[in-house]
Amino acid sequence: MGSFACIILSNSCPKYSLVDEITNNLNCHFPEKFFFRKPVNVGHSRLNFGPVLVGSNVEEKGTVEMGEVEKKRFKWIEIGPNVTESQKRTISQLPLKMTKRCKALMKQIICFSSEESGLSDLLAAWVRIMKPERADWLSVLKELGKLDHPLLFEVAELALLEESFEANIRDYTKIIDGYGKQNRLQDAENTLSAMKRRGFICDQVTLSAMLNMYSKAGNLELAENMFEEIKLLGHPLDKRSYGSMIMAYIRAGMPEQGEILLKEMEAKEIYAGREVYKALLRAYSNTGDAEGAQRIFDCIQFAGISPDVKLCALLINGYRVSGQTQKACVAFENMRRSGLEPSDKSIALILAAYEKENKLNKALDFLMDLERDGIVIGKEALELLAAWFQRLGVVEEVELVLREYSAQQASNKVHP
Repeated sequence: MGSFACIILSNSCPKYSLVDEITNNLNCHFPEKFFFRKPVNVGHSRLNFGPVLVGSNVEEKGTVEMGEVEKKRFKWIEIGPNVTESQKRTISQLPLKMTKRCKALMKQIICFSSEESGLSDLLAAWVRIMKPERADWLSVLKELGKLDHPLLFEVAELALLEESFEANIRDYTKIIDGYGKQNRLQDAENTLSAMKRRGFICDQVTLSAMLNMYSKAGNLELAENMFEEIKLLGHPLDKRSYGSMIMAYIRAGMPEQGEILLKEMEAKEIYAGREVYKALLRAYSNTGDAEGAQRIFDCIQFAGISPDVKLCALLINGYRVSGQTQKACVAFENMRRSGLEPSDKSIALILAAYEKENKLNKALDFLMDLERDGIVIGKEALELLAAWFQRLGVVEEVELVLREYSAQQASNKVHP
């Protein structure tokens, strides 16, 4: 592998202020299309490389004059023995098709040390000497995202300030969304403020990213404010905005408000994603609001979503928590009639419902019916049954249950 160079930069060179302080402890994947590519007229592009550009085969040392003699100069020098094996390995894995100017910057970022220079100075020198285009910036950001590099956000923020990057509103939105996924609310808000200061007008996509962030953070008030801002734009609300607001209500313990929005969506023939329905169903189920759980279960089917065993179990649990054992059994039988194989969880829920009403004979009849149909009882159901027997002081039955479970486990290992 050819040698590569590192930049030692003067402190007197112009600095670029960031939107905010970026930490070095990031863990974010930006998708491949982190920024939208602007068409480039290849016929008019010029690659203005100087004699001291940092490339994979550059061996010589040199300097680049920045103006008058008294002005400081940027010096490009080779990186010495301080390069770690990990850095060498990362550099060797850079894409073969990546341009030399992009590889040069990637090498510097991979080996970057804040003690030696500033990242803004490094990028400024790269822009001044190598004259990158938007496509080059996108290539670097894409690769940093693939590497989960801790400087990804800082490079992205600095790129927004460069004329050659040709920043647009989607670039800001992607950064905001990235911050939101890491629950870095203040950083996202600072980026939004910077976007507005630079003359960009917030659109529904950007505001939806902020709404989703506030929703995940559990900040209902800010989520509601952002939802109202989106409404004021005058455009039809989309599935994502509705879904984020419904989830905000669920996290705030207000599933009824979420259901109101769900009905509003259905009236407009907009249907939420499966996870939103599931979260709303779980919210009603866990609080024992069986009627609410049944309404959402019906909405799921109306939306064209086929309920699976997990959704059915949530409905069964809603009836169990509310003490409606008979309806829980009806929901269980409906699940079986639809062709779904009962899960260990759903069987355990029915047993728990019978235990709550102290109906041991009903539970045993239920288990015998399952056995006749060839349904094997799983670990959760067996442990619940064993604990129930122990509370009743029926020791022999407990031992029988445990032996049966051990035999089943051994059989499963022999016949997986």
